[in-house]
Amino acid sequence: MVIAWLKDALRRRAAATRHFDRYIATAPSSQNAVDAVAGWNTAFAPQYNVTAGVLAAYNDPRILWAMECFGSLDGRRVLELGPLEGGHTGMLDAAGAQVDAIEANQLAFLRCLITKEILGLKHAKFWLGDFVKALEEWDRTYDFIIACGVLYHQIDPLHLVELVAKRTDAAYFWTHVVTEEAMPPSDPRRLVIDPVVEIHDFHGVRVRAYRRTYANAEESVAFCGGMTDEHRWLHRDDLLAALKVVGFNDIKLAHDEPDHRFGPALSIFARK
Repeated sequence: MVIAWLKDALRRRAAATRHFDRYIATAPSSQNAVDAVAGWNTAFAPQYNVTAGVLAAYNDPRILWAMECFGSLDGRRVLELGPLEGGHTGMLDAAGAQVDAIEANQLAFLRCLITKEILGLKHAKFWLGDFVKALEEWDRTYDFIIACGVLYHQIDPLHLVELVAKRTDAAYFWTHVVTEEAMPPSDPRRLVIDPVVEIHDFHGVRVRAYRRTYANAEESVAFCGGMTDEHRWLHRDDLLAALKVVGFNDIKLAHDEPDHRFGPALSIFARK
């Protein structure tokens, strides 16, 4: 009887210790907030004196280029697809944009809220949910849509291209693509890509799509990919043709990286 009582007391003490571990016993700080959610990929600018991830998303040359291509963002309505941890959102907010940023990953969404507090963002609202569903169901249009690092995570990237075209006259994509020249079948980066190439008809345009797997990368707390282990990359030339067929006739390219460690990548600014 005594032994059972002791075991119960020890169990309750262990449970209580776990509960009290939820509290922070140091003075309030931005670092405490960052440490509360694991898996950070991006860094904060040095002046914030906070240690998070390593990627300098707060000064991303891709977003700087996209903003330069668009022109002044002061007072413009911007939709950001997949803000990850809010680094790019901070750049857009600082430029005066009114930003809706939609993130489906719950941990990434919480990191975005922490970033919003640390940076003191005034013109950005973060939404937790599927941006594809938002584009399908929301009755909103935007001056500019930012889709940095999300197109190649889609089960149906062509559907996203079409949805973006319905909601804006200007869009920015940074995405991985496939070309046989830069990434032939013998390239080790093709090992996670299905050898069977899918052919899709998109408004009369023939589009090659390549099904890819995350190869268990989603098990990491820092995973920042799509919602399922089924996503497709598009052929570079076919993606550009698809953008034109939905009305984006003014297309600029930059940041061409055929040797990117995951696969060829580039920036696309598209305007109607």
